[in-house]
Amino acid sequence: MAKKSSTRVAKSLKAPDKTVEPPHPFDGLREFWQTTAPYDPQRPLDLAQARYDQGKALRQQTPRESHATWMPPADRPDPVSTVMASNAGREEGLIPLRMERMAESPFAFLRGACAVMAADLAQTPISGPQVMLDGDAHINNFGMYGTPQLDVVIDINDFDEGIVGPWEWDLKRLVASVNVCGRDNGLDLQERRSAVMRCVSGYALNVQRLMKLGVLETWSLFAYAELERNEAVLNRAGVRVGNKFRAVARKVLAKAQRTHSKSLLDKVAGRQSDGTWRFIEAPPILTHLDEATRKKVIASLVDYAETLPPEHRFMLRRYSVADVCHRVVGVGSVGLRAYLLLLFGNGDDDPLFLQVKEAVTPAHAPYLPKVDYRIDHEGRRVVTAQRALQSLGDPLLGYTTIDGRHYFVRQMKNLKASMPVEWLTGEPFEFWCWICGVLLARAHARTGDIAKIAGYIGKSDAFASALATFAETYGDQTERDHAALVEAVAAGKVNATY
Repeated sequence: MAKKSSTRVAKSLKAPDKTVEPPHPFDGLREFWQTTAPYDPQRPLDLAQARYDQGKALRQQTPRESHATWMPPADRPDPVSTVMASNAGREEGLIPLRMERMAESPFAFLRGACAVMAADLAQTPISGPQVMLDGDAHINNFGMYGTPQLDVVIDINDFDEGIVGPWEWDLKRLVASVNVCGRDNGLDLQERRSAVMRCVSGYALNVQRLMKLGVLETWSLFAYAELERNEAVLNRAGVRVGNKFRAVARKVLAKAQRTHSKSLLDKVAGRQSDGTWRFIEAPPILTHLDEATRKKVIASLVDYAETLPPEHRFMLRRYSVADVCHRVVGVGSVGLRAYLLLLFGNGDDDPLFLQVKEAVTPAHAPYLPKVDYRIDHEGRRVVTAQRALQSLGDPLLGYTTIDGRHYFVRQMKNLKASMPVEWLTGEPFEFWCWICGVLLARAHARTGDIAKIAGYIGKSDAFASALATFAETYGDQTERDHAALVEAVAAGKVNATY
């Protein structure tokens, strides 16, 4: 961890009495990583109420109201320079496309500028408890996807930035994205505040619920995309789903159910005259590879298969690669190497698409203590984060290495669909924000001490109100940062023409 950032974080947590030094904010991180030590079946555990009280006591060193403040330090790095620095190591020909996408709107900028917000979050107060962070928990990284049992569930969908760190960082990125997305959608100040309060209330409600559940029960929880199948849980929580949101959710679910390997095959590939299947080029999104790269990507599946559980290796052996291409994805991910492989199993009616995506150092890493992993591989880090946070995971999730670069591998288009947040306002927008808060709490409960977090938040609106104020102030910051990028593009300092 950089000394400069560590000093600032420690300063933000000092008690009013300067003679009393509070616990270091990352003591919890060191405690968390003791979980990599051999399991101690006789280790004594505190009861939930005791841990709740411990969390409540944390307010003395970090008042909940302190989270309301965002004021950029005098030496805050230039956001455009930070974004440009995050382009290092990416495919140079695609960097202008990344800049073009980030310049489209403040929300697009926020999505792509995880490195900017990571540096900013390192300046904010920390209560102490650590969790496996998603690292990029903005509102558009929640959506629908298919389970191994072919149900469609709602959950977090992106784990490239996964890392262990302060739980507040995920929640603050989520509420900032709610505010900025709300601005793009035309919400006024009061509507934005209401949406953020609703988001935090979902998180707070669920941590209070989860602290009382058994550990195994917590790890077994998931949310069906068919809202009616969650009705009993929602009723117990006293939550009513509005008809407008139900209508939106049904449309997104129908889209997810139509999105699978067979439907993707018809869009991106075709049978050649010699009987083989080939991807259809659609630059810059989908392009063919040179023969050397093609062979390396296919060969990387050998090591990837070894990272799968034995039963899934049996399944993978029933598939054979037909073709491979380069495929651009996302906003922040543009420029990272990402390949799409087409495989067939039991004939042409049994296609499988695997994405092999480059994994790099997560944005929050420079601001956290160095952790010595047993296997130091960025792809494995992403896989670990996904398996830890997601309720029902991809059975073909694994990792590999190509030319010394780290990659993770996952299924592509497995009953997946995004919520159209750019079109949502009013009750549907607020309810989606609430769902995202609920799901983030459930994800954090799998790896963190949710009772401590529940105790820290408490049952009042103090914490939600503080984050609503933070989100509005950081929304202003994001608009300024986006304007700086647009200005740099207009001045020719940043190339955003692909």
